[in-house]
Amino acid sequence: MAHDFNSSLEGWLILAPLRHVHALDELTADEALALGDLLRKASVALKSVTGCEKTYVMLLAEAEGFAHLHVHVVPRMPDQPDDRRGPDVFGYLKDGHPLPPERRDQIAEDLLVAWPA
Repeated sequence: MAHDFNSSLEGWLILAPLRHVHALDELTADEALALGDLLRKASVALKSVTGCEKTYVMLLAEAEGFAHLHVHVVPRMPDQPDDRRGPDVFGYLKDGHPLPPERRDQIAEDLLVAWPA
């Protein structure tokens, strides 16, 4: 798991399996169960750290250079503008204002503290 390096939205996480996988159906049953648990825990921690109302979870794996399984777990903030909700949330990856590495690192540390057992 890592904070997306292109996102201007605090808490935009990317989850990826430890081995190279192209699609969800290539996961083993145990890997799929672990992914489900990881998605839940990431959502709990993001709510605690960012104050989001809920999380969006997206799996596309279509972008050039990223055609492998990776899941976006994105906080949906209470004051998120209408033009950045639903699929338009990807505007946070394209606005040219990524969070500085120091802020991404701080969010990661905060998520570790808030991570549920």
